[in-house]
Amino acid sequence: MYLITGCAGFIGFHMCNILLNKGENVIGVDNLNKYYSQDLKLKRLSVLKKKKLFEFFNIDLSKKKIDQILLNKKNIKIIHFAAQPGVIYSYKNPKSYYDNNIVATDKLIKSVEKIKIEQFIFISSSSVYGDQKKYPIKENAKLKSINYYAETKIQCEKKIRKKFHKSSHSTKIIRPFTVYGPYGRPDMLILKILTLIKKRKKINIFNYGKHLRDFTYVSDVVKIIYQLSNIKNKDIKTFNICASNPIEIKKVLKLFEILLNKKILVNNLPKRQGEMKITYGSNKKLLKFINFKKFMPFKDGLRETINWYKNFKYKKLLELHK
Repeated sequence: MYLITGCAGFIGFHMCNILLNKGENVIGVDNLNKYYSQDLKLKRLSVLKKKKLFEFFNIDLSKKKIDQILLNKKNIKIIHFAAQPGVIYSYKNPKSYYDNNIVATDKLIKSVEKIKIEQFIFISSSSVYGDQKKYPIKENAKLKSINYYAETKIQCEKKIRKKFHKSSHSTKIIRPFTVYGPYGRPDMLILKILTLIKKRKKINIFNYGKHLRDFTYVSDVVKIIYQLSNIKNKDIKTFNICASNPIEIKKVLKLFEILLNKKILVNNLPKRQGEMKITYGSNKKLLKFINFKKFMPFKDGLRETINWYKNFKYKKLLELHK
């Protein structure tokens, strides 16, 4: 049995989906906050609720413990996705990040301490690395928060290490790199571009398109996490999940033009505060630990995402409202 926090979020939704398709019982928890369309989250939930093995609880982890949900449950594996996402928004509403990341994780840890579980997997972020001097970034690199979102993730990692370093269950910390794919978040680049193209509006591209991003397809991410959830470990393990093949944003726009056969209108702007210049991770440690043969090439993953977008009947849900 799995408990998935943030089950109505982008990666959490895909995680639930793969687990349910494999015949696993899934308890999903989400507070359905208003950072972006609640209707999109409800649409994701409607897909999950069609499965008999899925049970949903609308709970704000920063305000309520989940002891009662976990009571009398056995062989539980917890994958903790729930968090306030977004780098730029962390400057506008830091309290949301404190509550939904630090406080929520702290309360979840306290609930977990009262029961026996098999696995605790925390979904951190590649943002914890900040801008580094050496690439690709390995898991032992010094953490550098250049925005408050990253700082909250670092604080959560520290709490987990402190509380679980002597626990009987397996603990893993996962740092995904620039995840994209169907049902993605409206505030992320790929969905933003598709929405603005549809509206025939110009797209703001920061740092003049010179950012490098290690795009990682969402299906690869959840397949890897599923594998990790079935491996026991004594010491706390930390893994990057990344394709380890960064691409410049200018080239991403060119691929869009090729796949859509359209000219994209662009506003080239300076770099924004808090954004990393490069995300480029090493996946060598991960691939030594699990059996995962090939990451989705970015062009193929982008094509899959575009095809999903074209067929998605609820495109208005992908507009960002903050």
